[in-house]
Amino acid sequence: MNVILFDVDPANYYPLSYTRPISYFRIGILTIIEKWQNYYKNVSVETQSYLNHKYKINKEKDNLWINSKILPSDELLIEIKNLRRGELLEKNGDVIAFRNKLFDVKKLNCIESNANFISIENICDLFTYNDIEIKNDFKILTRKRKSTKIDSSNTIIGENIFVEEGASISCSILNSKQGPIYIGKNCQVMEGSIIRGPFAMLNNSVLKIGSKIYGATTLGPYSKLGGEVNNSILFGYSSKAHDGFLGNSVIGEWCNLGADTNTSNLKNNYDDVRLWNYKLQSFQNTNLQFCGLIMGDHSKSSINTMFNTGTVVGVNTNVYGSGFPRNFIPSFSWGGASGFKIYDIEKALLVAEKVCLRRNIKISDLDKKILYEVFNMTKCYRSSY
Repeated sequence: MNVILFDVDPANYYPLSYTRPISYFRIGILTIIEKWQNYYKNVSVETQSYLNHKYKINKEKDNLWINSKILPSDELLIEIKNLRRGELLEKNGDVIAFRNKLFDVKKLNCIESNANFISIENICDLFTYNDIEIKNDFKILTRKRKSTKIDSSNTIIGENIFVEEGASISCSILNSKQGPIYIGKNCQVMEGSIIRGPFAMLNNSVLKIGSKIYGATTLGPYSKLGGEVNNSILFGYSSKAHDGFLGNSVIGEWCNLGADTNTSNLKNNYDDVRLWNYKLQSFQNTNLQFCGLIMGDHSKSSINTMFNTGTVVGVNTNVYGSGFPRNFIPSFSWGGASGFKIYDIEKALLVAEKVCLRRNIKISDLDKKILYEVFNMTKCYRSSY
């Protein structure tokens, strides 16, 4: 079956969906598209038009269309696999999946789903459900496989730990009693790190000396992590390599949090956190007491930066200076609590090129075009600069 994951309301997931389809969000150990690829061989995406050149769609005469925000479950897979051509699966009026040649739900026979599954309704759901998804992905990735041996210099608590080939762990504490710990290929856990599961780090990533990692945290590939981190996700190719706290947060790709960058994830009055929502063009109550930082791709913070509870930072933004900056910072902004100016697109691209080359990756023309598009899409938010 040819599967196409389609995006609905991408603005609801900005700034993370400015630069990627929703199905490329990482939650748990895998991205959403990787989760579906465990069950279907041919999976592509239908997304925003300016992203289509990089993330191509593959259409055939018979296609299974699945909403990108939906995560697979055993119950849901049974219902989806039973769909016939011309049938649509929905739940509470929300389209889950349908089988049709074209992206067209008109005149389809609607079937109500009775399955239990996770739906990513907003960005905060990524860290909210990260605990469950690390556990689910861990079972899939480690089934009928044997972990490599862990060096005897480490203290091991619990037995739910899997280490891929090429990984190095020295003089650290790994506690998997509350959830599994997954260490990817060629990762390095430096001396004195304390890890409490559920935790996952993807290939070629590094935990710096003395890291303190609490549960439900995911470190994407080619990333660096240090300091104190709780219930957060770094998509990949990003760094928080030094001391400082990061909690209940989602960081995109190619980001860097400078030394002693700290994120508040709890308001002093213990009220629910409000977060900027691009779709609503206003701050929305998350109904969460804990919510930290949402940061789009290629954004940076300088040494000693402080982010207030529920801060949204756009794409390619540079934040620095003393004091708390505003809790919604538009894309391509340069500044801090004392004010912002426009981050020139050409200068931003030069920095992006240098950052990518540090990982031996040459930024593509397609990626540059996407960043140009984001720059133009977000001009309205910088009109006061």
